[in-house]
Amino acid sequence: MSQSPPAITVYLKTFCGWSQGVRAVLAKYELPYEEKDIIKNPAFRWEMEQRSGQSLSPCVTVDGQMLADVSGEEVENWLVENGYVQKDGTPASAPISAPCAHEQ
Repeated sequence: MSQSPPAITVYLKTFCGWSQGVRAVLAKYELPYEEKDIIKNPAFRWEMEQRSGQSLSPCVTVDGQMLADVSGEEVENWLVENGYVQKDGTPASAPISAPCAHEQ
């Protein structure tokens, strides 16, 4: 496990199951992150598309590593596999693998 918290930036939608899942996983592990809302700020959507090479969200960067179009569950698995956190069986505060509603 790293000594200092990783640099995490998340590109999320204001209201979306996938985005809520990513927020819930980061909160569960008490990891600080910078949130860039791609709905409220179209410049963040453009930035996300340039960095990830695609238009689907959420996208998460951890210490410069891009995780494109991921669920909270995928983010949690990646953090565990890469030694950032130890797996915690405690449920997150929101479902970590729920899709967005169609209107979102």
